[in-house]
Amino acid sequence: MNAIVALCHFCELHGPRTLFCTEVLHSPLPQGAGSGDISGQNEQAEEEEGGIQMSSRIRSHSPAEGASADSSSPGPKKSDMCEASGCRSLAGGHPGYVSHDKETSIKYVSHQHPNHPQLFSIVRQACVRSLSCEVCPGREGPIFFGDEQHGFVFSHTFFIKDSLARGFQRWYSIITIMMDRIYLINSWPFLLGKIRGIIDELQGKALKVFEAEQYGCPQRAQRMNTAFTPFLHQRNGNAARSLTSLTNDENLWACLHTSFAWLLKACGSRLTEKLLEGAPTEDTLVQMEKLADLKEESEGWDGSEEEEKPSSQTDVVEGQELSKCSPETYLMPDCNSWNVAHRRLSVFRSLRHMRQVLGASAFRMLAWHVLMGNQVIWKARDMDLVQSAFDVLRTMLPVGCVRIIPYSDQYEEAYRCNFLGLSPHVQIPSHILSSEFAVLVEVRAATRSSLYPTLFDDEQSLNKYEFVVTSGSPVAADRVGPTILNKIEAALTNQNLSVDVVDQCLVCLKEEWMNKVKVLFKFTKVDSRPKEDTQKLLSILGAAEEDNVKLLKFWMTGLSKTYKSHLMSTVRSPTSSESRN
Repeated sequence: MNAIVALCHFCELHGPRTLFCTEVLHSPLPQGAGSGDISGQNEQAEEEEGGIQMSSRIRSHSPAEGASADSSSPGPKKSDMCEASGCRSLAGGHPGYVSHDKETSIKYVSHQHPNHPQLFSIVRQACVRSLSCEVCPGREGPIFFGDEQHGFVFSHTFFIKDSLARGFQRWYSIITIMMDRIYLINSWPFLLGKIRGIIDELQGKALKVFEAEQYGCPQRAQRMNTAFTPFLHQRNGNAARSLTSLTNDENLWACLHTSFAWLLKACGSRLTEKLLEGAPTEDTLVQMEKLADLKEESEGWDGSEEEEKPSSQTDVVEGQELSKCSPETYLMPDCNSWNVAHRRLSVFRSLRHMRQVLGASAFRMLAWHVLMGNQVIWKARDMDLVQSAFDVLRTMLPVGCVRIIPYSDQYEEAYRCNFLGLSPHVQIPSHILSSEFAVLVEVRAATRSSLYPTLFDDEQSLNKYEFVVTSGSPVAADRVGPTILNKIEAALTNQNLSVDVVDQCLVCLKEEWMNKVKVLFKFTKVDSRPKEDTQKLLSILGAAEEDNVKLLKFWMTGLSKTYKSHLMSTVRSPTSSESRN
């Protein structure tokens, strides 16, 4: 939070005056006191422009070296100050206050005026406007004003009781000055509540002093009995009293320093910047919808319903839940930490790792079936190995296109899952083995001659396996393949790209093709365009090839319900409005 908080007073002799202000310095304060040290501090504060960087907690407060305003500072001249200290908060030789935040080396400095001339001018102008032209109805309350050049101001004006003042009250304001208009407006409720609390405390103390003085010597009756005197003569002889006198609090300025410093810190801590990258992705929407569905199902189930639910249905639900969890979720619950660490060694860590283990041609065949939406079957004894393979392969698909049954003792049809893990003894139907819409990866015990060289230090545990990838139709190895597959392989073979960079490339590629899917869905399903127009659209999208068209149609099933309903509602609304007309 880049801001300055100041207490201002309207003097009947000199007009608006700044009494006390708190700012933040990010550089070390100069050693020693005196005006000669202030110039160095001003140069350090010039780049901050009154900037405040919020941090953890305020450690302590003590007099600030070199923070006083003397003849060389930009403050008002002594001739413009009230004799009775009505326009002055700290005495002439008072160094001010400073609170150190040792964790971030930030210092909250309080004195009567900012020492930097530019900051002094900004605070001075805000003070004049808050107590003259920029007032709210009733002259007491919050108001917002400002511009890009002189900053934006949150001002809260209020009255303090004074038995010797004209009208028995004096006019004050607490102002918060920032260059960030949006931040200040968003902080309005917080600033209003906290500043209102400070004002209530000041008014409460002043009211007690006022009532005590009125009880001892009622000023209203005394003034009515006093002979008339010209106003100017009376005004010159009735200089404003200091705020410490009005509240009978000698520690008032130290307390205000603590309050203002806390206000700057707390206001900056309550709002944090967050990077917004546009509308949520389709994967995010689908995940939110699935979590909502799971929540509804869990609320609808009671103990009796769980007992009556068929085992096959329970398996499907468990598979759906497992497909959204992290890899650690699939570990057996009775394994201790050592067993978990030992078992997780035999896993695939990334697509690049899997391509190196399976080989380029086998990986391309497997990836082709994954992208086309065909059923991917893994047969192995090691459940963790199968699950890690699914976790890696699913990164190529939108979340809505992923249906996983991680491990089963019987074959499941393709409409139930496109990723299926089976134990080695499970028999797969012959028509599935010969189908071009399925691919089988068998994990066998490796013979000595088939052991591949170790690629990584922690890959020795995979040497005991041999991976055999088969399909009913080897078309994937012969075809050019979908465009996204070629780009994925190009990223995986580029050794200059780290695994994290490859992951980001996958995210970008999926978003690019999901946008094409959205256009095709609206064009064909919502607008019902003819095939000739659809072919022209596919050519424009760069997806006219057969594999690209199949990929788009499969990925269309992964669109979120939110997006589909939004399109339907936007299409139906004009029709319904025309029918009403």
